[in-house]
Formats: sequence, C-alpha cells, structure tokens
Amino acid sequence: MSSTTEDTTERESSEATEHESALETAKRQLHSAAQHVDVDENVIERLKHPKKVHEVTVPIERDDGSVDVFTGYRAQHDSVRGPHKGGLRYHPEVTRDECVGLGMWMTWKCAVMDLPFGGAKGGIAVNPKELSEAETERLTRRFAEELRDAIGPKKDIPAPDMGTSPQTMAWLMDAYSMQEGETTPGVVTGKPPVVGGSEGRDEAPGRSVAIVAREAADYYDMPLSDTSVAIQGYGSVGANAARLLDEWGANVVAVSDVNGGIYDPNGLDTSSIPSHHEEPEAVRSHPAPEKVGNDELLELDADVLIPAAIGNVITAENADDVRADVIVEGANGPTTSTADEILEERGIPVIPDILANAGGVTVSYFEWLQDINRRAWSLDRVHRELESEMVEAWETVRDRREEHDVSWRDAAYIVALTRIAEAHDSRGLWP
Repeated sequence: MSSTTEDTTERESSEATEHESALETAKRQLHSAAQHVDVDENVIERLKHPKKVHEVTVPIERDDGSVDVFTGYRAQHDSVRGPHKGGLRYHPEVTRDECVGLGMWMTWKCAVMDLPFGGAKGGIAVNPKELSEAETERLTRRFAEELRDAIGPKKDIPAPDMGTSPQTMAWLMDAYSMQEGETTPGVVTGKPPVVGGSEGRDEAPGRSVAIVAREAADYYDMPLSDTSVAIQGYGSVGANAARLLDEWGANVVAVSDVNGGIYDPNGLDTSSIPSHHEEPEAVRSHPAPEKVGNDELLELDADVLIPAAIGNVITAENADDVRADVIVEGANGPTTSTADEILEERGIPVIPDILANAGGVTVSYFEWLQDINRRAWSLDRVHRELESEMVEAWETVRDRREEHDVSWRDAAYIVALTRIAEAHDSRGLWP
C-alpha cells in the first residue's frame, strides 16, 4: 500500500504528540474499546475519571539532620469489582496525572484477568538513588502514615513498582500494622515471604510474559523450538521471561539492559547471563558474537520481540523497521499509539501489556488470599495457579479478537470494559 501525502501528514502530526501522558493513553484506549461493545455511555463517562486522588506531603529527616519535604500521591480509579490494587513507585517524575493514568491501566489489567480488584497507582516524587537505606525507610513509614486512612486489605492494596522493593513493602506493612495495633500483612503485596509475601511473586510478571509468548507462538503456528526471541530489558521481567522460554526450547537470540545488548543468531545461554539486577554490567560483558544497542535490538530479524524495559520504545520513528513477526509487551506501554497503527497496517500482531505482564498482579492476588487465610502456598502451587489463570485469560482475549475482528489490544480492552460495565450496571449508581 503506497503512502499518500495525507497519510504522511497524519503520521507526522501523530509523531509530534507521541509522548502523550499515561492518562491520555488510558483515555484513548478506553474510547477505542468502547467503539466495539454496547456499553452505557454513562459508565464510560465514569471510567474517564478516578474515584479519588490523594496528594500528601511527606517530610523526612535526612541523615545529616536536615529536613526535606516530598510530595506523594495515591490515585484510586475504580472499585466496582473489589478493593483498589496497584503499585507504589519512587521516581523523580511521579505526577498526579501519571498515577491516574496508570491506575486506569490497573483497572483494565485486573478486569482482563478477572481478579476481584479495581485499579490504583501511587508514588512519591523522589530520586531513590539519592536516599540512604535509613532515609528510604523513614520516607516509607511516613508515607504509610499519611495514606493510612486510604489503604487497607479491604480498601486499597499497594505493591512494589519502579524504585520500590519487597523491603519497601515490608516497611509499609509494619508501619500500617503498628498504627492499627495488629499485624496486617494483607495491606500490601510483594513482601518478602518471611512476613507474608508469596513465593514466586518476584518472577511472576516475567513468567506470565513467557506463557503468553508461548501461546502466541502456538497460535501463529510457530513451533517454540524453531522460534527466535529478542528481549529488550534484561531486568526482572525480561530475564525471567528469557530463561523460561529458553528452558521451554525457544531460541533466545538477543537480550539487553540499559547499558546495551548482545546478539547471537545461534542462541544465547540465558542461564549463564546474570540479569541487570543481579549484576549490572553482566550483559554487555558477556562473550557473545555481536554487541547491539537497545534501538538495534528492536529491529533484529527475530520471530518474537519482547520489549520489557520501559515505555514508548516502539514509536512512529522505528515501527516500520521492526522485523519481528509477533510483539509481546513485557513493559508497561512500550508501544506508542502511532506505532500501534503502523504495526497493525503491516500485519504485525502486538499482544498488549495488560494481558502479557499481568502475572504480577495475579500472584499479588494469590498473596492477598494467603494473607487473609493465613495459609501459605507452595511455589509449585503458585506456578500451577498462574499457568491456569494466564491461559484462561489468553483464551478469552483470543475469542474476543476473533469474534470482533480487532487487534489483540482492542480485544483485551473489550474483555476488561465488558466486565467492568456489567459490574457497574449490576451495582447501579448510589444513591
């Protein structure tokens, strides 16, 4: 299909606005899905807005005795299907609108997985690398106190995100529990197992990406043993996905982290390559035949491409150069709206993040159940339950895609929106 001047003008216009906020992207995706389902317009209007956004001041004493004041947020989008659920991030660019947009994404993700949660997101505008461990602990405990009335195992359950960790969640849980006067492990998920965390939580997003990549390869008649995979982002998600796909027989030919990547068309031994978290300089120093940059990796001739690093890496500028047959999103929002359109025109399917990396929130749900029931699950049970949940979600989205003849992303949003709308219709509008 030849490109006309009008096509080019539209694309150039889109490129100028590609770096839209998470909130703008979430609203755009909601609107797109609404075109394919019969949903009350009043429900759509309600879903464009968060239920509540908490903005708090978080003062802490620094190690040198000075006091710094930071701003924290918790955006609670929708709770029609259950308590709010979503991560807490410590990052300099945390904003109110970012939290609202990411909270919306969590609503869709929980609904796609049919979990009894609504979406939320929060964080503090701070550079965690500039804090000592003691300062991070004080910041977390003060933030927990500021949010204490807004969170809880039946209200809103935070989890780790960018710049936070299982240790952060342990501090938050302890601070909340001390004020409540009883140990309340279910207030957060992603904790260390010794204080109520779940086995298998850390690797869950990567495991779900691998499961969805395996199902996608089967759907498109690509035997896993003959399937090459390139993964941008060899952190927790990317490394766990790579190792599992490698174990299942796929040919992982390229991986990268923030320092760059490596490529071997004959396949890499992922078990011998430490992740960026395990050893920050390991990927680039690994003795592979070729070194590649992160941008180059996206354009390698691989059957499956998994962008698992950061958002907005596949754009209008490089979408025409992507040579993969299938893209499975490991990161949140790695494909811009314009790139999505280009890839669809080129016939390259994109399996969306709200399905592919939903293993994290799914095992968080398992952790929440374990905390409520005070009964821990084995790692084997977590893996079996996650496999079952991911395959069921995949099959549901697949069926909606075929029924409506839409993209995988639209199909996932159709599933989510239908479930949320039915819940709103059943509960009605109080009063």
